[in-house]
Amino acid sequence: MVIAAYGLNSYQKIKSNSLVFLLLNLVGGIFLIIYSVYYTAYANTFINVVWVIIAVPAIIQLIRKKK
Repeated sequence: MVIAAYGLNSYQKIKSNSLVFLLLNLVGGIFLIIYSVYYTAYANTFINVVWVIIAVPAIIQLIRKKK
């Protein structure tokens, strides 16, 4: 999902400040966290937690802006 978001953004199919892009990053980050915790790859867990921490406020900000 994270790679899909990057690819769609790179080919200008979605914008980096769109809800679709942010949700793909959020859900992709959550899945990567689950995967890395399951396989005890804690270095990867940290970076994916940061990824999610960045995505959540961006989604909230985007939703508030639309109201």
